[in-house]
Amino acid sequence: MILSDSLVTLSLALAAEAAFGYPSRLYTRIGHPVTWIGHLIKGLDRGLNREGRSFGRRRAAGVLALLLLLAVTGAAAWMLQAALLPLGPIGLAILALLSGTLIAQRSLHEHVAAVSAGLRESGLDGGRRAVAMIVGRNPQSLDEAGVARAAIESLAENFSDGIVAPAFWLGLGGLPGAALYKATNTADSMIGHRTPRHEAFGWAAARFDDLVNLPASRLTALLVIAAAALHPGASARKAWQAVRRDAAHHRSPNAGWPEAAMAGALGLRLAGPRVYGDVRVEDRWMGDGRAEARAEDVDRALALYRTACALLFGLAVVMALAARFIAR
Repeated sequence: MILSDSLVTLSLALAAEAAFGYPSRLYTRIGHPVTWIGHLIKGLDRGLNREGRSFGRRRAAGVLALLLLLAVTGAAAWMLQAALLPLGPIGLAILALLSGTLIAQRSLHEHVAAVSAGLRESGLDGGRRAVAMIVGRNPQSLDEAGVARAAIESLAENFSDGIVAPAFWLGLGGLPGAALYKATNTADSMIGHRTPRHEAFGWAAARFDDLVNLPASRLTALLVIAAAALHPGASARKAWQAVRRDAAHHRSPNAGWPEAAMAGALGLRLAGPRVYGDVRVEDRWMGDGRAEARAEDVDRALALYRTACALLFGLAVVMALAARFIAR
């Protein structure tokens, strides 16, 4: 697949996913590509992650599991793309629809908007129920401001992981690029944790996920800053300042970039000390604004997100047209 085709596929995939998302009826019947990848990861975890082995052998097994996961996922995506591209425009359209399943613009918006709606309609309990669907921290430890901040943080981080990153690798490497990224990111979310079972086995998945998310996290911050420049009441200047000052101090090498940009743009403080289960994490604050976030701030963050998604689509279209022009 030449670069111009992958960029056209990206443009069509972004538009189709934003318009239609992934139909719930289809999910009920056949699942989703991420759930299929998840089943493969579970099988590798059961088969290769033996608790009686040494730390070093379990880490080596985790490297092997990641390589097998990427080989299977990449081969399936490459064969599917190779079968569709010779079909011309129809094949390209089908490829774009399939690629769109690896991008989550619409579902992310719906999940975060549900937190705002929960806070407005059912108060703190409603907000906690909604935010529990998108964050790993203990919702009972959150007050109303904590719920709102958690929703905005999840929006910022998942904009990078769930939209910009798969879009970046789709534009660069077609369906195989996006599928390989999604397999890596899913592996990190399932086994890339510092728990007794996965600290060694999930090491490779966690480190590789950090690497492949690096370019997208920086691009996401730039998209949020650009979106802030277009929104009255948001500040592109403060978003840029927050990224430069705070992003590198986040415990994640990538999450700090979109979170700092969002915090600065909205005049908030995000991240900071949080509770996961019964464990308190003393993280640095992103941004130097107010910590007392409200449902209205979630709505403001969603408005920035929609604009940033539109900018991402525009960037994809411009790059596709430029690649077509150069290829002539």
